[in-house]
Amino acid sequence: MARHTPRRTRVLAAASTLTVAGLALAGCAGSSAGESDDTLTLWHYEGANSAMGIAWDEAIRVFEEETGATVEFEEKSFEQIRSTASQVLNSDEAPDLMEFNKGNATAGLLASQGLLTDISDAVDEFGWDDMLAPSLQTTARYDEDGVMGSGAWYGIPNYGEFVTVYYNEDAFAEAGLEIPTTYDEFIDVLDAFVAQGVTPLAEAGLEYPLGQLWYQLALSQADRQFVNDYQLYENPVDWTGDEITYATETLLDYVDAGYISSDVTGLKAEDAGVSFINGSAPIFISGSWWYGRFVDEISGFDWGLFPFPDSDLSLGSSGNLWVVPERAGDKDLAYEFIDITMRPEIQALIGNNGGLPVAADEADITDEKSLELIQAFNAVNEKDGLSFYPDWPTPTFYDTIVAELQELINGTKTPEEVQQSLGDEYDAYVDDFR
Repeated sequence: MARHTPRRTRVLAAASTLTVAGLALAGCAGSSAGESDDTLTLWHYEGANSAMGIAWDEAIRVFEEETGATVEFEEKSFEQIRSTASQVLNSDEAPDLMEFNKGNATAGLLASQGLLTDISDAVDEFGWDDMLAPSLQTTARYDEDGVMGSGAWYGIPNYGEFVTVYYNEDAFAEAGLEIPTTYDEFIDVLDAFVAQGVTPLAEAGLEYPLGQLWYQLALSQADRQFVNDYQLYENPVDWTGDEITYATETLLDYVDAGYISSDVTGLKAEDAGVSFINGSAPIFISGSWWYGRFVDEISGFDWGLFPFPDSDLSLGSSGNLWVVPERAGDKDLAYEFIDITMRPEIQALIGNNGGLPVAADEADITDEKSLELIQAFNAVNEKDGLSFYPDWPTPTFYDTIVAELQELINGTKTPEEVQQSLGDEYDAYVDDFR
């Protein structure tokens, strides 16, 4: 679907090479409808045909219609914004509103540097806090050190994401298997596929999927306090404790049992996703960001999803945040635009195009496949189950987790040695915040 450009939008030529995903930057401003010459710049990095791109394009149209403002639209990539945010936001080139990555090392860092506006008063005025589940609010609030979960509001998410279990319905039916509702039943399913000569889990050790499975295994043994300790630094994390030890040892057991390919350390996330798409692997534990692609590309079998059995906690979080730079030219209009994106009709656009709205009415979701995903996400939120991602605690933890789990699978480190290495890096960083 082509991106609709509002009638009064001025398009600026991009000076840089675009990534495939692209980055749409748009700006809005205004006062009374039809009377304003003001312009408010708005940056976001969603593709024009993505759920958020479609919804926010409509929000721009509504915003312009209601305020009489113009919108400047410039294209850049996510990487351009990520790598230059601190410099741009500390200059006269700062936009008035932008989408930015959530978490301590990103939005939290900018907040701690004084580059983002404390929007707490706007949150109270518009009632955005009433629209967001507690775990969705976590990534929107940061303390003076930039640690998420408390303090002032520095952003608003209007979509979400989570990790779930995708499964090949046809493969299950052919094997005489049903959706497992307990962890023991899940292991029975894995064993049944192995007995048929099938490696059941699509996985990847060169990138994030394996680390997410490791964290999900830990979450299956954990409670909310473990998540708060691990992610929010409330108390020291025991890297030899039951949760992490279970995750590390069980991951190795999965490889030994044939649930995961022995060559997993050489596979990327794309390899894992494609193995599910082409029907090679009947189960894929990964994020909602794959959902739209599966809808588009899977044609040879029926598929669905189910929650990781016997776990009240799931990987996931809010999506990225609307943030208002401290040097924004018109903050009030930025708040107006945020509020439009939280309206039911805009939230429904996100939902009906494969995204996960945070404040949609399920009755407004007319696409049956999209509704399946949204209901699963809502079920996690109702349990306050979103538990973020394993690499969030430190800026370099992603690479460390990938490398350490590769050593675990390759047999060059024991589970104890892997946990020691992870704990050493974690504690070296987190100790500065305690």
